[in-house]
Amino acid sequence: MMDKKRLAKIAVPLVIFLLVAGVWFLKNRGTVARVPVDIQADAAAKVPPLANDPNFTLHTERIDLEVLSAYELPMILDFGSDSCVPCIEMAPVLETMNAEMQGKAIIRFVDVWKHTNGADGFPIQVIPTQVLLNSDGTPYVPGVAVERAGIRFTMYSTKDTNEHAFTVHQGSLTEEQMRLILKDMGVV
Repeated sequence: MMDKKRLAKIAVPLVIFLLVAGVWFLKNRGTVARVPVDIQADAAAKVPPLANDPNFTLHTERIDLEVLSAYELPMILDFGSDSCVPCIEMAPVLETMNAEMQGKAIIRFVDVWKHTNGADGFPIQVIPTQVLLNSDGTPYVPGVAVERAGIRFTMYSTKDTNEHAFTVHQGSLTEEQMRLILKDMGVV
């Protein structure tokens, strides 16, 4: 008697699973073959041309300002880590803004704990830190609207000429703050 109950406990779920799998297989069999080739080509044609450019991906091991400046787009370069809590909290903002700003601005992220030389040449003291550059490659200078929003920046100058070299923001930025900065940089 005990063996029949045990067999039923195993057989009933197995039969249900097989029925569900069979129905799924019958419904989904050959779906890919029915998609016309021209629709697939149209979908590929709608991918923005910069989306496949490695200079527009969010994650990178290092920043080459000479290469990025050639695109003549404003830049927000974030230096952080996948292991730092404020960086983790800011990650969705970076992902959203990178996706939305393709062709309008360059949003990049360097994990400086994984890529220890990724911040070479930049004044990074804490993470996260964002370096902001205008479309002509010059350091961003915050406008009145950004100043009124209370977003604090640090301006770095060269030692020899005292020329403005970098504008950085230390700490996380919200999506609203990043949008305000990008608007101030001329991104529509």
